[in-house]
Amino acid sequence: MSDLLYSEEEEALRSAVRGLLADRCDATAVLARVETGRPHDRELWKALGDGMGLAGLLVPEELGGQGATHREAAVVLEELGRAVAPVPYLTSAVVATEALLACVEGEGGGAAEGSPAAEAAELLGAMACGRTVGALAVGFAAAPGAPFVSVRHEGGALHGELTGIADASCADVLLVPADGALYAVDTDQDGVTVTPQTSLDLTRPLATATFDAAHARALTRNADAAVRRGLRAGAALLASEQLGLADWCLTETVRYTKERHQFNRPVGSFQALKHRLAQLWLEVVNTRAAARNAADALASGSQDADVATALAQAYASPVAVRAAEEALQLHGGIGMTWEHPVHLCLKRAKADSIGCGTAGRHREALADLVDLRAP
Repeated sequence: MSDLLYSEEEEALRSAVRGLLADRCDATAVLARVETGRPHDRELWKALGDGMGLAGLLVPEELGGQGATHREAAVVLEELGRAVAPVPYLTSAVVATEALLACVEGEGGGAAEGSPAAEAAELLGAMACGRTVGALAVGFAAAPGAPFVSVRHEGGALHGELTGIADASCADVLLVPADGALYAVDTDQDGVTVTPQTSLDLTRPLATATFDAAHARALTRNADAAVRRGLRAGAALLASEQLGLADWCLTETVRYTKERHQFNRPVGSFQALKHRLAQLWLEVVNTRAAARNAADALASGSQDADVATALAQAYASPVAVRAAEEALQLHGGIGMTWEHPVHLCLKRAKADSIGCGTAGRHREALADLVDLRAP
């Protein structure tokens, strides 16, 4: 049986990431950035990806990465979730990276120069150092294994439109499904237009990508397998981001209720609030177990990875939303203000609750996987 406790290396990684975020990504900085209309923090992403090498955690060493596992990536996402950090880690370092790994492995890995697998391997190396940001051009709400929208590949170029793509506005390369294959498309070329959409979560904005005879490089002939692998990893590790967010909400709310006084007593001493916070603590602890299990299942290549992913998302999504809602309410008047960061957590939690599939969609998938379908 796997040990789901954090190792010394994982705790050291957590400490390093939390320290960096405390210096460069405090709540005031995030709030100021989302008001500019350019929420992505390129300098923070450079520090995380290039400086600390975290963008390549899931990339094998022979392809220019760190050769770590999903457990380490999950720890990073916990800390990014706590800070509601406006960086494309989930979309680039996890989802797009896993899709590219499927391209490399599906085509045999050691393919000749100029082949789709070699193209995917080269792109992986560029993304692993954090200097290139990639995004899978599939709607953020798409669940693993669910149908997804693709575009047309005609005359050696791509034509069509895809919507709801998370972090497309900061991506250098889009991984675009078209006619059953997966292609890499540079976003700075003529024929590619990325248009921001109105997004609830301003720290992870959505966008529409339009392709008008856009030049594309083939990555694999089997887009379904690559997209499914990317979305499964995204769903599994999104639970760790939701865990970090929920844990921050709980910790900050407990701290605030100890300081806030009514009737000459800390509000945290009232029994009704104690019960609510105790229940939330139990849910956060359970979320940690589910999220760690999903990350460990992917890291170990377990046959139960699909079950662990569906379970983690079915549980973590509503807990993150509830933790943010409780934090907003129990912070009283200050919690309703723009200056307090709790609204960023609520928006991220709400957006994450449909990311990579809703909790209901994952419950249906879980029922099928364990053969417990509704009558």
